[in-house]
Amino acid sequence: MIFQYWGATDDEIRGPVVGDDLVPDARLIATRSISLSATPDGVFPWLRQMGFKRAGWYSYDLIDNLGRRSARSIEPRWQNVNTGDRVPAGPLDFEAALVDPPRAFVLCLGSPGGGARRMQFSLAYELRPETGGTRLVTRVRARVNLPVGRLVERFALGPGDGIMLRKQLLSLADRVGEPRG
Repeated sequence: MIFQYWGATDDEIRGPVVGDDLVPDARLIATRSISLSATPDGVFPWLRQMGFKRAGWYSYDLIDNLGRRSARSIEPRWQNVNTGDRVPAGPLDFEAALVDPPRAFVLCLGSPGGGARRMQFSLAYELRPETGGTRLVTRVRARVNLPVGRLVERFALGPGDGIMLRKQLLSLADRVGEPRG
């Protein structure tokens, strides 16, 4: 699958990431990572302000923000997202399943912990301090509970998410400083 493990080390791919328990029976699991030159305290506000008609998603704005440009600075008015809050994502809202500054930011769609929802999806951002900055490790876990769910996961959701998240990580690196390594 395209960009399924973009930038991630073997240890990051095999190891746990915060929020893995939210979609325990995921069929789509993707880990993407990047080293950033800012500390976790400098990166976390960028994550906290994400959302549709907020700071955007730092990806391809025409696709995921209706052409509205993603924020180029930290906006105090968007720093109030806490665990349990809704994060606008367009036609649907994510739940902020975990907001733990500056360590983790986890979004969830569907029923946390499984359940019979048509789609379960989690997107976790784990900020790991490293010499000179932050290792940002992301993990997507998803399961589409429809007759064609496996096809949707493999040929639409997986590749589409991979392309968008790669762009998001590169855009975050641009905003916080050049990526390292």
